[in-house]
Amino acid sequence: MNEKLRKAGIKDILELALFTPASYHDYRIKDFIDFEEQLFEVQILKKQKLQKLQKYQAYAKNIQKEIALIFFRTSSYHDYTFIEGATLYISGKIKKSFGELQLIQPQKIANYKVGKIFPSYKIKIRSDIFEELKSHYLTKENLQNTGLPEDIYERLLKIHYPDEELYRGFKRHGGFYGKYLEALKFTEAFRYMKGLKIKRIYYPSVCKIETNLEPFYEQLPFTPTSDQRKALEDAKSDLAKSIAARRVIVGDVGSGKSLVMFGIAYMAGKKRAILMAPTTILATQLFQEAKRLLPSSLRIALITSQSKEQDLEEFDFIIGTHALLYRKLPKACVVMVDEQHRFGTEQRSKLKKLVESKEGSPHFFQFSATPIPRTKAMMESALVDYSFIKELPFKKDITTEVISKGDFKRLLAHIIREIEQDHQVLIVYPIVEESEHYNYKSLEEASSFWMRYFDGVYYTHGKDKEKEEILQEFRDKGKILLATTVIEVGISLPRLTTIVIVGAENMGLATLHQLRGRVSRTGLKGYCFLYTHDKNNKRLQEFSKITNGFAIAELDLKYRKSGDILSGKEQSGKMFQYLNMAEDKAIVERAKALLDQ
Repeated sequence: MNEKLRKAGIKDILELALFTPASYHDYRIKDFIDFEEQLFEVQILKKQKLQKLQKYQAYAKNIQKEIALIFFRTSSYHDYTFIEGATLYISGKIKKSFGELQLIQPQKIANYKVGKIFPSYKIKIRSDIFEELKSHYLTKENLQNTGLPEDIYERLLKIHYPDEELYRGFKRHGGFYGKYLEALKFTEAFRYMKGLKIKRIYYPSVCKIETNLEPFYEQLPFTPTSDQRKALEDAKSDLAKSIAARRVIVGDVGSGKSLVMFGIAYMAGKKRAILMAPTTILATQLFQEAKRLLPSSLRIALITSQSKEQDLEEFDFIIGTHALLYRKLPKACVVMVDEQHRFGTEQRSKLKKLVESKEGSPHFFQFSATPIPRTKAMMESALVDYSFIKELPFKKDITTEVISKGDFKRLLAHIIREIEQDHQVLIVYPIVEESEHYNYKSLEEASSFWMRYFDGVYYTHGKDKEKEEILQEFRDKGKILLATTVIEVGISLPRLTTIVIVGAENMGLATLHQLRGRVSRTGLKGYCFLYTHDKNNKRLQEFSKITNGFAIAELDLKYRKSGDILSGKEQSGKMFQYLNMAEDKAIVERAKALLDQ
């Protein structure tokens, strides 16, 4: 690509095709006046210097009439351009004043624009040079070579070399419309996925595993859901390949992702699996569950910051926190990361690198409880493979309600009722300490009220060094837990039936859904109260009616801008100019199908 285009931020043909005109001008010569902006071929007859303006009498050859060119602002450019006898092409909107035809502040038009509907671009390259570069690079052959389908590249060419239909439609709609807008959306999706595909690196796997999952299913005390089985079948086919797997397994809150982790560890067997979890509580829970659900022939280790140094070579399944990053790890066939969004990219790749060898890379599985919109997953599947666990082992019964100050008495009565039934209540505050910029009580301000009227009240937050011990003690003895969003991922609280989220309108829908997922983990009737000063908040009202995490991810996408994983700017602003991931599933599907051929 030409250096001038590169400097203007255009690096390839598709990017040039997507660099669309800001407007169009009709520079075709007409032999009548249409009282819109139009082109005139004029010969300058004489110049008149008046008090506040400069006036040129001219003869417009195309309409065969004399017209006056009026300029309120002039420079030396006008003096050497609009000279007597000169024939020029000028553009402007004609008007009648005191029986005289006038063009106010008309523009001189270069000869290469004459006779065309001419696109105008906002670019720091001289118009004639840009046109030259465009005609050199933006050709049918070059667009064909990118892999775009014929109907799409034909429309793109029309956008840059417009005809009457496009020009009229653009003016009528105030921008691109219909099939032209669809072509731009398709090109954005196609280019994005193509970029991800190139970005994806395939490593040879450190080992191939071919195994049978039936013995694992047979020894379980329950029947896995069909989605859990499907995710394990995906993993099974990954493990049998000589290319290292890179798969994200996305499951809604409480969908049983841990069973899939254990199934993968079972398949790895003596070839070893390592699993990293974000907290000691979560790692300990997974360790206890693994002991219960995996055959005793598999030796399982738990590594936290409190664990003593030991030789890990003798273990088949190693479960730990980020403390794993500071241990000498044995070679492993499989690496898994739970709640992958809680670790930075560096931490995740460091764990994988710790067990990589010259022979290859381990199979890498990441687990996430943050459902991803289907369109986004389709696009990102060019970079990683996806499995989805949408079914829940049992149906959750959670009522969600948007409440405000006037509902507080009713809320208190509900909390008392739940505590009387030996159930637990969680109240999430947006901030720890008082802030004049925030119109909700902080955790510290509110704690005195709850402690005055209730016993068994515990509280913790992200910076609390003892939060894990407090959570464990609350699980066994507590009635009310006051916390920040630190509780979003982690400990299982079987008796938790009610969550109150204060200042809910300031949180993302994914976070609200994660928090709501803390209740009703064992089939008890659950309640989620979204406390807000803005009771008619449309986003919260819509959220309260939906319980499916994947539907919430779609809703979240509708309400906020999608991020960019090509440049790593997740949630940093609008990534596409034309494509709307909440609405354009069919377009993305078509682009993906084409790339997968």
